[in-house]
Amino acid sequence: MLPPLSPWQQRTYAQAAEALAAGHFGHATLIAGPALLGKRLLAEHLARRVLCQVPRPDGEPCGSCRSCTLFAARSQMEALEVRPDGTPAHPWGHSAHPDLLFLGYEINQKTGKPRAEIVIEQVRALTGKMGLTAQMGGAQVVIVDPADAVNWSAWNAILKTLEEPQPGRYLWLLASSPAQLPATIRSRCQRLELRLPPRAEALDWLRQRGHAPALAEEALDAARGHPGLADAWAAGDGLALRRDAVKDAQALQRGQAEATEVAQRWVADGRAAERLRHLAEFALREAAGLTDPAATRTLAARFDAANRARELLHTTVRADLAVAEALLAWR
Repeated sequence: MLPPLSPWQQRTYAQAAEALAAGHFGHATLIAGPALLGKRLLAEHLARRVLCQVPRPDGEPCGSCRSCTLFAARSQMEALEVRPDGTPAHPWGHSAHPDLLFLGYEINQKTGKPRAEIVIEQVRALTGKMGLTAQMGGAQVVIVDPADAVNWSAWNAILKTLEEPQPGRYLWLLASSPAQLPATIRSRCQRLELRLPPRAEALDWLRQRGHAPALAEEALDAARGHPGLADAWAAGDGLALRRDAVKDAQALQRGQAEATEVAQRWVADGRAAERLRHLAEFALREAAGLTDPAATRTLAARFDAANRARELLHTTVRADLAVAEALLAWR
């Protein structure tokens, strides 16, 4: 069964359910919000509602029809987990529900590793399935996650689907960076937004997840109010990684470390992007409340350098050189 929705997911779900009940929910929807805030789980809850064959009077799924049974018993098809640094953890599987389709990162048959983007061949296969009659005679739902990984040539094939909508066909695009989607795509989609919840609500949710109050507060502060990210860091070693990244930055400031040596350590375990994210966050915290323009400019440059290095990690530039350049700003 699906995990329950968090309060902030439930608010967005209620908004979508109201539109569905009123017949105002469009063919294509862009579900936007920060990574790890629960866009995928929200989409799955909505899919279960849309696909139910005998919904309850309030529109919620019955839980016992064939569609609901297939949905609950579908084979292991967890979406590609995206680490806090945005890199893929493992590939998608498939849904056992014939009218619930997923499009995400696939394994590159040549390398055996997940692709870095969603390519046109995947989209063509998907649009072919969307052109068929729904196998259970009802709706058909397609979830693209992450939509901001679709390459530009593949968008042309998706655009054709958006321009020729069919009744009962839903295309949901999940994106953490919706600005990366072409304007022609965004303009044809309704938009559902997942937003960061109030601090008290996020802390209560983290405590319900089993995190000690002090740890929950530290993680939420480190994640700048993002409960999903705070949960991931508190449950794993994300906070320890953050503390080590800050120590390295402070050592560089004091002249007690060399940028090249630190960079080599940061890239050795493949988690340089996570450390760079913490480095950028540390620069923001250091800049808070400053009134000295020169100091503010220095920290702004450090923030920009860390984020620029994160982007370079997705290119052919040597990772240690990209990280070293960001670290040099802290000398």
